[in-house]
Amino acid sequence: MNYDVVITNGIVVSAEGQTRADVAISGERIAAVGPGLAASAPRGAEILDARGRLVLPGGVDVHVHLELPFCGTVSSDDWNTGTRAAARGGVTTVIDFAIPYGQESLLEAYKNWMAKAGPKACVDYCFHMAITNWDRHGPEMEQLVGMGCPTFKEFMIYASEGWQSDDRAIYNTLEKCRDLGGMLLVHAESSRVLDELIARHHTPELMRQCGARLHPMTRPNFIEAEAIQRAITWAEVTGGRLYIVHMSTAEGTEIVKAARARGVDVYAETCAQYLVLDDSVFDGPDGHLFACCPQVKKPKDQERLWQGLKDGDVSVVSTDTCTFTRAQKARWEGDWTRIPMGLPGLETLLPIVYTHGVLGGRLTPSEFVAKCCTNPARIMGLYPRKGVLAAGSDADVAIIDPERRIEVDHRTMETHADWSPYQGWPLAGFAETTFCRGRKIVADYRFIGASGWGRWLPRERAGSLEDQTPAAAVGLSV
Repeated sequence: MNYDVVITNGIVVSAEGQTRADVAISGERIAAVGPGLAASAPRGAEILDARGRLVLPGGVDVHVHLELPFCGTVSSDDWNTGTRAAARGGVTTVIDFAIPYGQESLLEAYKNWMAKAGPKACVDYCFHMAITNWDRHGPEMEQLVGMGCPTFKEFMIYASEGWQSDDRAIYNTLEKCRDLGGMLLVHAESSRVLDELIARHHTPELMRQCGARLHPMTRPNFIEAEAIQRAITWAEVTGGRLYIVHMSTAEGTEIVKAARARGVDVYAETCAQYLVLDDSVFDGPDGHLFACCPQVKKPKDQERLWQGLKDGDVSVVSTDTCTFTRAQKARWEGDWTRIPMGLPGLETLLPIVYTHGVLGGRLTPSEFVAKCCTNPARIMGLYPRKGVLAAGSDADVAIIDPERRIEVDHRTMETHADWSPYQGWPLAGFAETTFCRGRKIVADYRFIGASGWGRWLPRERAGSLEDQTPAAAVGLSV
């Protein structure tokens, strides 16, 4: 066989199980997975010995914000540093959000994001299209689905950014997604009550007394839970497919579980930070650095989210990465409402979930791959091109040492952040080697790829966890 690379002697992990096997790469695709492939490799093929290593599909982070204008500034990881960080973390596909500003159309937003991503992206990418004005953007949805963008996003908050959608917009969008084979992603927080709580606490005395602790104090769990319930109601009555982004609460997890049990077409993701951080981070002198939206919650929420991942109530782990430097975070000047909200995370997604999930005894290796690689690819319409190591699939591979821990230090990372929420944490699961479409982009834990290698991925439809289509059936030839 005309193999270019054979990864041999490793333990290949899939969402279904794990086995000792070789993985052969030809060009940009997986040519074969099975025993003894290295013996039949042609002269000149690279034979990569993965003895003692886990060989995984490349991670798929379906929730990132790169170069995002937000909170009066622009997130500091651009499409170069952000995707370099993704590669080092074993993530080979990212999905960002193309957001229209002002009176822009969805098509204009798509072109703006393509212009940012195309020259810089080091891994593959696609976009969710943000609907910020239903009357303007609703009629455009069919065109964007035809262009390969079948997933849409609506924010239940952020009126000040010009992004907010109301119940009417969400209801209409879900109907349209049902008819077009699309899916609606919703940022679920109840804006009117949230705004009221912020206004009540926005006094000089309380800001001096409580500082960054006002961030969690004004976002109690019911702010998320009520909004999730409302969005699920509209999904249930319309029959549209719904995806709850960055779910952070135990209550939200229970609501999603109940909805799925009665047949509502809803999926939920959580993010790595909600699994390992709690709101005690706001008590420290750098508490303002940890402001994100929704904010990290209590230990009981962490445990319910982990159990939700185990039980299938929560389908995906992403990052919601939105990086701001210390200088950008310092814009708050004691007023928590001015903190740019977001955390760096692309480089540490797989290490966090592997270390605290697999090594922590909460997930099996296969469940880890399901939540970080296969499920996101299936739900977002990327499977089986992404999220699986199978003949015909893209040669996206992450090789990890299952036991080696590396201490997190922002100074040695690819992200542009000059701090890390996990500074000093010893994490296993960083990619020793990463391939993206057959190209080695990380070797010996160092990024060796190139800007512009990443390719935009059109999708024909939104997918589901029931998508078991083999690569050959969708014309992915090797």
